[in-house]
Amino acid sequence: MSRHTLRLDIVTIFPEYLEPLRHALLGKAIEQGIVSVRVHDLRQWGLGVHKSVDAPPLGGGPGMVMRPDVWGEALDSVAAGNEGEGLRSAAPHRNDKARHDEVHAVAPRPYEVSDVREGESAEQPLLIVPTPAGSPFTQQDAQAWSRESHIVFACGRYEGIDQRVFVDAQQRYRVREVSIGDYVLIGGEVATLVIAEAVTRLIPGVLGNTQSHEDDSFSDGLLEGPSYTKPRTWRGIGAPDVLFSGDHAKVERYRRDASLLRTQQVRPELLDAAELDEDDEFALYGRDVVTAMQVLVDEKRWPKARKSLARALRKAGYREPKISLEPIGPHCEDESILETDYLLKEGHPPLESLCRLEVRGRTALELDAATQAVVAGLPRGTYWYGSTRLVDGNA
Repeated sequence: MSRHTLRLDIVTIFPEYLEPLRHALLGKAIEQGIVSVRVHDLRQWGLGVHKSVDAPPLGGGPGMVMRPDVWGEALDSVAAGNEGEGLRSAAPHRNDKARHDEVHAVAPRPYEVSDVREGESAEQPLLIVPTPAGSPFTQQDAQAWSRESHIVFACGRYEGIDQRVFVDAQQRYRVREVSIGDYVLIGGEVATLVIAEAVTRLIPGVLGNTQSHEDDSFSDGLLEGPSYTKPRTWRGIGAPDVLFSGDHAKVERYRRDASLLRTQQVRPELLDAAELDEDDEFALYGRDVVTAMQVLVDEKRWPKARKSLARALRKAGYREPKISLEPIGPHCEDESILETDYLLKEGHPPLESLCRLEVRGRTALELDAATQAVVAGLPRGTYWYGSTRLVDGNA
């Protein structure tokens, strides 16, 4: 399988703004030939002695708008293969040490998603236009664009680029106007750096460990949970014990739960589109509850009934329910409620004992549903009354 490579062309009036792409892992990717970055100074195509690239907005208004005749020529030239100025890695990188995926013979796992819309050709370069008026840039966009072989960035300034540029560019490019957030920057260069880094790090071979980005925030629609490293205790704050358990299944469950809870706290709207299983639902909505009841039961048959109740509660969504039963003495002021009810309905005093039943556990059920789950687990026809409440400390 041939190695996937990506060419980035960036058109800007401030070429030096793209210097950060030469550093760290992106610089190494350039050095290894995985990514190539070509920077084009828009003023090459500027008009007049001063190489002007802007003009007042039609219809009046503040600021300046970048001219279509300048941008059109620039994008035509890039589409035709203009080389621009190639960026080199800022410093040599050590390439003699095998990385994680090489050591463990991990095959490249490019993302399966792509971004080719109806009427477009996959052979056309992708033209990305950072603008606060664009569609929100997401991790799913980064995944799709990491499969591209040629991406061009148009870095606008002032009041933006004349919209006709993008209408015309659709003849040669797949045009995407995107926003990196609900705020306004001075120009598109910073957004280009953000998008370029988000995309290139997903290309196989850029990161040494593929799982590093597969576990990222947003990769599965959720935020990534907290991270920990040595020492185990720092300034009196300990790392979670489960991370030292050696039980990989428990560690993965902990990380999944931590991801879910962070998403619930910080970006709850993301949960609406997330695929959640029963364990996920429990992690998100599970609460410690206690059900307190008075019941009429046959104490001799209670051991068997208790086991049936425990099974029913686990099936209903309880985790490790704790069940206790205590006989109520003859002087309890409430003891006549169930006995009177029984006498009225059955026509004779109850043969079963009046007892206090308490069930404690953690469940995602609503309080009324938790009560009904306990009742459903009791022997059929059991007389009862009571309710379920949250244990102190649960919201």
